[in-house]
Amino acid sequence: MAAQCTPLLFLACMLALPAPHLTSTIQSLAVLNQSLPVAAPRSLVNGWPRDCSEVPAGSPSGVYIIQPTGLHTILVYCEMDEADGGWTVIQRNHRDTPVTWNESWSTYKHGFGNVHTEFWLGTENIYQLTTQKIYQVRFVIWDASNNKRFADYNLFSVDDESQGYRLRLGAHSGTAEDAMASRGTTTIHDNMKFSTKDRDQDTSSGNCASSAGGGWWYSACYSVRLNVRGSITWGNLCNGNCRASAILIKPTTC
Repeated sequence: MAAQCTPLLFLACMLALPAPHLTSTIQSLAVLNQSLPVAAPRSLVNGWPRDCSEVPAGSPSGVYIIQPTGLHTILVYCEMDEADGGWTVIQRNHRDTPVTWNESWSTYKHGFGNVHTEFWLGTENIYQLTTQKIYQVRFVIWDASNNKRFADYNLFSVDDESQGYRLRLGAHSGTAEDAMASRGTTTIHDNMKFSTKDRDQDTSSGNCASSAGGGWWYSACYSVRLNVRGSITWGNLCNGNCRASAILIKPTTC
């Protein structure tokens, strides 16, 4: 009897193939689901897409394989419906998540959670992504009444691990306030290093990651707290009672 082709077996087989010799199409991989939806076909001449902006226009939102320059293949969620599509989702959270978010530096570095629901893509993966092109970012926030707002920054990058994965943001626009870069020195996040419960790199005398309950680009301590269980915060929009969040990046068009 022939072996059944399960999604996990399919993924293992696909990842074992050398990317330059792939002649199949890009697959939208619902690895943790029963189904395995297929994205719009495209010939993989140069291997996997480097980010979701290289997934063909008109493809559905879903989980895809990408391979950033110099990095191994990784699974990401591509948001193809938001603002012309092509967004690589690097974070998603919900106030009722089972994810604790109070994780170590190593866990944040490599990523955790379920790419279909709540997850952190990994600070190292985010760094590698943002070195290959010039990126913008969209922070999507659902407030306490479940109204969707967004804050865009026209530049987004993360320094390497030796520099503490320091965050770099550009100019702000959008329907949510600039809570990342325009606050005072004690709550700003732009140009801050990433901190976790076991690696304190904030500007506070204490450990913001431990007291706030999750890794983030803290100063002393925060006006934005997205990597937390149950108390998501975005400035004055929703202080501890945001419903959900997502962070999306894609190359700039300028």
